[in-house]
Amino acid sequence: MTRRQLLQQLGSGFGAMSANALMAAESAPAPTPLDPKAPHFAPKAKHVIYLFLNGGPSQVDTFDPKPQLTKFHGTKAPSGNLKTERRTGTLLGTPFKFHRHGQSGLEISEIFPHLAKSADDLCVIRSMYTERPNHEPSLMMLNSGHVLPGHPSMGSWLTYGLGTMNRNLPGFVVLCPGVPVIGPQLWTSAYLPSIFQGTYLPNNESAPDKLIQHLRNNTLAPEAQRRQLDLVTRLNQMHLQREGVDPQLEGRIQSMEAAFRMQSEAMEALDVSKEPEAVRARYGEGDFARGCLIARRMVERGVRMVQVYYGNGQPWDNHDDIMIHKRLAGTSDAAMGALLEDLRTSGLLKETVVMIGGEFGRTPSVEVSGLVKVQNGRDHNNHGFSMVLAGGGVKGGIAYGATDEFGFKAVDKRVHPHDVHATILHLMGLDHTRLTYRYSGRDFRLTDVAGTVVKEILA
Repeated sequence: MTRRQLLQQLGSGFGAMSANALMAAESAPAPTPLDPKAPHFAPKAKHVIYLFLNGGPSQVDTFDPKPQLTKFHGTKAPSGNLKTERRTGTLLGTPFKFHRHGQSGLEISEIFPHLAKSADDLCVIRSMYTERPNHEPSLMMLNSGHVLPGHPSMGSWLTYGLGTMNRNLPGFVVLCPGVPVIGPQLWTSAYLPSIFQGTYLPNNESAPDKLIQHLRNNTLAPEAQRRQLDLVTRLNQMHLQREGVDPQLEGRIQSMEAAFRMQSEAMEALDVSKEPEAVRARYGEGDFARGCLIARRMVERGVRMVQVYYGNGQPWDNHDDIMIHKRLAGTSDAAMGALLEDLRTSGLLKETVVMIGGEFGRTPSVEVSGLVKVQNGRDHNNHGFSMVLAGGGVKGGIAYGATDEFGFKAVDKRVHPHDVHATILHLMGLDHTRLTYRYSGRDFRLTDVAGTVVKEILA
């Protein structure tokens, strides 16, 4: 070999080394705002599943038994009725029986037999209360910690604080077969960067490509899409350098990157047909059942938070006839029970907080306003209601706090939504007073200027 040939081969080798280095740099995943972030302290949980029974389920017909209410059915409450949204009359005893379940003996209504099998994992907070007796502000409070719109949802705060564990899926997923009251305001990122907004999926659809429309590119191969996206990103970055910070443009850049990555995994995660028929049978039929099954599959793949709304509008808003609760429970109970069973079997329940509840409760007295056709229902009740927690470091088999003898008002160990949010963040390793975002001249947080961790319910 001549000296010239030796130098040529060495030169080619150096070039190949440089090319390999460049290719490695290009193939290395670029950091994103959704990359995992360190919590403030060691967490008990890594995920949240929020099963939202929108409309306001009745605490005295589900998780808060009141023998006195049954005893004095049809009579006036001795202390009178508290002010709610509509006029109410005499006390209305529950048509459902309560039974004790598990080693703990936790009392649960007969309309939830499957959920009751997990009684020893459940923590029923019976002393919830909030400020407003109408849907919109109470929905906002339970989801974003404020009664007015324009603030980030809990899922947005969690992904802002912790990121997510799978860059090929959204950090925060919202499932609803339609739109609940208020709609996207319930999963907005508001003044947080838009990448933290919830990804809405209409779970009345079963085919993955209908759950997320237009995700797959049937024209370009992934490599061509990557080159196209890189070009658009460079042009956008040039625009940002020239014009300055533009949160909306930055959000669009990040959204396109997230959508590109989702092509590799989202469709498979959403395809519940891949589950064995026996598993699907345990969850049952219907939109909510499908949502619970998708929630489990999402959490198994590292999604930080999944919120499943029971249905379109406000289905648990039973002003006319409380017997409708039985039908609603019939299409949700099996799914909730199966979800908890599967999480427990796989070990994921230890690191997943499951929340079950609505925006408020219902009155123990019958509604008698002129707006109802059948006087066998209950009005909204923000003075006292129940929320169920399970897993993720929550103490199971307990009832915490209490309402009065008829279930109208929280009187013992009262818990505000701010306290629930502070507790959830604590389980996820976040100090709710330190998880802040500077906007419009002040530091905002999920719990506003309130909130106390409910330490008594922590395992």
